Amino acid sequence: MSHQAAILAGLLGVKPKNTETTLTLARSVEKGLPVSALDKFAGRVSPQDVRHFTYRVVPKPTLERRRKEKQHLTTEESDRLARVAKVFAFGLEVFRDEAKVRDFLNRPHPMLEDKTPLELALATGPGADAVVNLLGRTAYGGGV
Repeated sequence: MSHQAAILAGLLGVKPKNTETTLTLARSVEKGLPVSALDKFAGRVSPQDVRHFTYRVVPKPTLERRRKEKQHLTTEESDRLARVAKVFAFGLEVFRDEAKVRDFLNRPHPMLEDKTPLELALATGPGADAVVNLLGRTAYGGGV
């Protein structure tokens, strides 16, 4: 499993069955991540307001129903969560400090049309790619 995939698996609490493949996370997302993955990651990305982050990934009534019926997240919800986890993991590689990553994710950025990186990463895959690109520019001394 690649270093990046291992970090993502750890952030989401996904236990790889085969450490040789990077597709473990992709399969888990496709099948639907457990609600516990959302809970685990929300505590890392937004410890001051876990509920607010959680409800941005899955609406409150839907999440409550999933908890009650012990259901997994849908593929789309799982993908949204994994997308933000990927951005967070890349931020950890750049900043090497969770507090700095959280600050970066929650602060509007002029190169993102004054939207927060977290907002863009939650919205769409291309939004998450734009955030990763910005983090890459930060890592390699590009203008940000």
